[in-house]
Amino acid sequence: MTQDLHTLETELARLKEENAELKEQLMQAQKLSSVGALASSITHEFNNILMTVINYAKMGLRHKDEATREKAFDKILTAGQRAAKITTSMLSYARAKGDRREPASLTQLVQDVLVLVEKDLQKHRVRCQTQFHDEPWSAVNACQVQQVLLNLIINARQAMPSGGVLSIVVQNSSNDEFGEITVRDTGVGIPADKLPQIFAPFFTTKEVDDQGQGGTGLGLALCKDVIESHHGRIRVESVVGKGTAFILRFPLVPAPRMTTSSHVKTAC
Repeated sequence: MTQDLHTLETELARLKEENAELKEQLMQAQKLSSVGALASSITHEFNNILMTVINYAKMGLRHKDEATREKAFDKILTAGQRAAKITTSMLSYARAKGDRREPASLTQLVQDVLVLVEKDLQKHRVRCQTQFHDEPWSAVNACQVQQVLLNLIINARQAMPSGGVLSIVVQNSSNDEFGEITVRDTGVGIPADKLPQIFAPFFTTKEVDDQGQGGTGLGLALCKDVIESHHGRIRVESVVGKGTAFILRFPLVPAPRMTTSSHVKTAC
């Protein structure tokens, strides 16, 4: 009996380890899928940055006066910093592994993701509006949360094939126990009878396109798993023809002393 129990415990430990490895592989596959969805827009952005650098370098060579050259150098520096910010965000997102968690500003996490999706949204005629209230902090795995946000933003953009408005709001919940991130679109919406199923693995509302590509049904299931592993909550609201909103809630932690509360409204 003792031998059988030991064998069972060993097998359960092996299965648990395999399950963890499969989840990590799924996270990496989802990352590659997200990066692939943004690749065209990011490549176009880098081409624009290179053209800016080349044109202002030529201007600096043609003109000898100090004012013109200083302007050229400023433009080249700004373009280079923009390129560095994109590559740093992309490499950080793509390479991060493990489940290390530490206090992070939910506002900053959103802003870092917007660096990656800004041009993709513009390309697809999606206007982005952001509202940052309170600056909530939570102990999170930043890469995993950014992966959830990237997945939701790409889904929102795909739900607005003719363009629309993406709204992202960061704030404390009404009882100040959770920080909230709301991702809302003005897209096609999700039928009421499908809403209870959208977090189920392999369930998708995306239709197969002309190339035979459709949703895998794993993206939202992965989002739910990540949020719940952070002891948070995720819920969805949707009206057909008007749009969908995903509300993510994370337990609050004290902000580091150097931070201050802010209420900023911006558009990207």
